[in-house]
Amino acid sequence: MKLTQEEQKILDGDQGETMAKIMKTVVEFGDVFGAKKLIPVTHEGHLVTSFGIGLIKPLFRIMDEIISAGITSKVKFTVDPRPIDYVNVKCSPLNKLIFSKIMYSQQKRYEQQLKKIGLRNENDFTCTCYLDEVNNIPKYGDILCWAESSAVVYANSVLGARCNRNSGMLDIFSCILGKVPEFGLLTDEGRKADYIIEVKTSTIPEAQVLGSAIGLKVMEDVPYVVGLDKFLGDKLDDKTKSYLKDFGAATASNGAVGLYHIENLTPEAVKFGKKLIKDNAKIYVIDDAELERVKNSYPVLWKKPNKKAELAFIGCPHLSYLQLVSWANNIIDKLKANGRKRVKVRTILTTSPQVREKFSKTELFKELGKTGVKISCICPLMYTNNPLAGKHRIATCSNKLRTYSSSRYYIDEEMLNLIC
Repeated sequence: MKLTQEEQKILDGDQGETMAKIMKTVVEFGDVFGAKKLIPVTHEGHLVTSFGIGLIKPLFRIMDEIISAGITSKVKFTVDPRPIDYVNVKCSPLNKLIFSKIMYSQQKRYEQQLKKIGLRNENDFTCTCYLDEVNNIPKYGDILCWAESSAVVYANSVLGARCNRNSGMLDIFSCILGKVPEFGLLTDEGRKADYIIEVKTSTIPEAQVLGSAIGLKVMEDVPYVVGLDKFLGDKLDDKTKSYLKDFGAATASNGAVGLYHIENLTPEAVKFGKKLIKDNAKIYVIDDAELERVKNSYPVLWKKPNKKAELAFIGCPHLSYLQLVSWANNIIDKLKANGRKRVKVRTILTTSPQVREKFSKTELFKELGKTGVKISCICPLMYTNNPLAGKHRIATCSNKLRTYSSSRYYIDEEMLNLIC
């Protein structure tokens, strides 16, 4: 990698030993992937590491070293969701003990470290930093240092920004340097499609299952999707962006997709069309039967699969405001139709602190509260990481949560019937 004179001085220790180690780490990471240079980050960062797991001592030690050296990030950043919320996601005393004393014992310390290094504000804990309410929204062509997979794929695909799927700590280091190695999805060639996905379903596909099917097939490659615009149209309105948020999260978790193109819809597909497709691109046809095959392939990991669910999580990634309002109305209407006042299964809707604050000022928030549904800002996955909590029969309509836990997957309609 060729460094500028300023970058070389940092590597040589002109700004101290800690900055030299940060630069060395980022440079060697870029070397692994054949990067020729570092390029400036042009927008705020987003960190994937939001949890104070006591066992990851090197993380806290490195953060303390950065703080002791008086280093702060050149670009401010938002962070993934907090792991616990005892008010809205209540748990047994034993579960609480495991969460607070064993699993996330360093949470308060870590959050203080984040604030000192460059956390934008204390409520910026969400995996959907790109929502209007959170306002960490990159522009087309912006260069990012993000590591949350569902946020990376959204920024690349829906917004047309440029970001690789980085790992935790590299996002912090890049925020501090204000630079990232140029390779992969930061390059024009790296953004071209390896797959053509032909959507030939009879109705609009379930976003989570369609994304899952594509992720499982293409893995880390770039898909160019044709036929989906027939259902979504050619405008990136709030409804479509919410659909693509969940679709992209499934491609990123069930595979490792960091970028997709939707013909006639996503910005680069609109601008460049089929010029984005590589000459040797493979073709994958998705029809109703293929979606059903994929959905039926998901394992049921409950020890007693015939028993009813004990807990339902909706919102992974976090729900948009439009989705939160839609779920609230659907739950209330479904309960009324069934002659019920409260949900049958303990139900948690998760969203960002900013969206929750906005929703809490509405009458719908009060009405939903009467049904027993709770709204939380935690990461459901971090909750299911508790070995005791993870043993519960958890239902979800998130393919990401299904992939990373023992939760059982239901499409939205099935989930609504389950809880009401």
